[in-house]
Amino acid sequence: MHVLATAGHVDHGKSTLVKALTGSDPDRLDEEHRRGLSIELGYCWTSLPPVGEVAFVDVPGHERFISTMLSGVGPVPAVLFVVAADDPWMPQAAEHLAALDALGVSRGVLAVTRSDLADPGPALTRARAELERTSLRGAATVVVSGRTGAGLEQLRDLVTDLVASLPAPDPDSDVRLWVDRCFHRRGAGTVVTGTLAAGRISVGDLLETGVGTLRVRGLQTLDQPVRSAHGVARVALNLTGNAVERLDRSSVLVTPDTWAFTDTVDVRVSAERLPSRPLLHIGATSVATHTRPLACDLVRLRLDRALPLRIGDRTLLRDPGSRQVWGATVLDPATEPLRRRGAAQMRAAELASHDGTPDLAQEVRRRGLVRLSRLREIGVDVSATGGDGPGDSGGLVAGDWVVDAALAEDLRRRLEDLLSRHDREQPLDPGMPVAAVAKALELPSLDLVHASVRAPVRVVDGRVRTERAVVLPAHLERALAELARDLDREPFSAPTADRLRELGLDARAVAAANKAGRLLRIAPGIVLMPGADTVATSWLSELPQPFTTSEARMRLRSTRRVTLPLLAHLDRLGHTRRLPDDRRTTEV
Repeated sequence: MHVLATAGHVDHGKSTLVKALTGSDPDRLDEEHRRGLSIELGYCWTSLPPVGEVAFVDVPGHERFISTMLSGVGPVPAVLFVVAADDPWMPQAAEHLAALDALGVSRGVLAVTRSDLADPGPALTRARAELERTSLRGAATVVVSGRTGAGLEQLRDLVTDLVASLPAPDPDSDVRLWVDRCFHRRGAGTVVTGTLAAGRISVGDLLETGVGTLRVRGLQTLDQPVRSAHGVARVALNLTGNAVERLDRSSVLVTPDTWAFTDTVDVRVSAERLPSRPLLHIGATSVATHTRPLACDLVRLRLDRALPLRIGDRTLLRDPGSRQVWGATVLDPATEPLRRRGAAQMRAAELASHDGTPDLAQEVRRRGLVRLSRLREIGVDVSATGGDGPGDSGGLVAGDWVVDAALAEDLRRRLEDLLSRHDREQPLDPGMPVAAVAKALELPSLDLVHASVRAPVRVVDGRVRTERAVVLPAHLERALAELARDLDREPFSAPTADRLRELGLDARAVAAANKAGRLLRIAPGIVLMPGADTVATSWLSELPQPFTTSEARMRLRSTRRVTLPLLAHLDRLGHTRRLPDDRRTTEV
């Protein structure tokens, strides 16, 4: 399906033209027929070979219903712009055109109606000149009469060419459906309608509203029940769920867990000065805002209601008093508070070169540290992340987190400084637990600590430590030197507990020396010099194989207190193998 909106001044024949094209009357309300003008949005459709079904969203042209008009054109990619041959260029035509230009609508057809009532030449010339100053410049034109049918075939051909040129939306993209009608139907419950611009909705799907989750109980398109529909399409949804009572014609339905609802957004506007309280229009929704100028055409908007916005969204700002409109492009829907003096100017400098295109490297560089899921929610393609960093930025990716290259380098430097300071202050306890490092560096995830580690830093047994030789305190160095002299001739005569106390080697000092590779702790209270296990393996290999524990004790010239834990240590290393009869063989 393809969807087009109408636009133009009140009573210029938009509804008549739609009826002539489709055979259906878009004016549904008795009051609309009585007053001869559209009040609500109307919908009609027809089949135009070879492009298929084409639906028309017929919007009201009266100035009192400009908000309704904007809700009709907001989600629609193309427009049928209508002016009457028997009227001059009118204010509502100008207002509608300004809104379309602000929204960046660039595809359309200009139709001059009532050609049977007046010479269409002047109206066509003026309308072309007006469109040439907007995003609709170069639109195809046609002169028609809804009453006589003149020009209708040419109009059908132009509409067919127009919809054939529209880009095909992605059926797998995230759903964002702006609700333009909400009503209760007997036997069905709550029903909403809207233009599905992209993505797919199926019966049974869950959709979020920002205040709750709803389930699609039924689905129609072009008044026919279907199991699934994908954009672009006019859809009617029968919804159920605990948030159904809070739905209205300004609600929005989105794919769960893929959009971030935000009430603060930075935008680039087509003006350097805005009123303090303009209305923001996007899709079929409008919401009041507070403006905070950043610089020139950059503005921060605080919305009265949170909306699901993404980088690059085209929105419209309107002054309810003067009725003036301005286009606005969303640059950042995930902003940080501006608390410090000069923060607004700094923020403006950050956004100065932003053109509204979601760019992974740029967003990571601007934010420093950010969740990938958050970037995806605001419209950034994160599929380029992988390996050592996001795309070619050289940063870090750790779980759901991504770090800018400059910040990642600073993080590694701070990590090394932290470990050096810790080891100087606590030489008997080298290295730090991963969780302690994350807290000290104010990192939100332990994954970021692991990703930041590089030689000579490594993670061993849950502690982050440096591979450089640990400098032990002078008194511990003296104790180790004296112990080395004790074990010089008899390397397996491990010191007794009394001798360890005499040397000042308490449990903490022994642990520090063992971590530093300056002692070999084979069991609680049993220490030897580094390399003693290698020497023991060599001596034991000289024995007839297999050998007993007693033979090992005699060869090592040691006691059972030392020999038993030493043999168990060699078993764990694979240097020896214990046999079922409790004898052993050397394996290296």
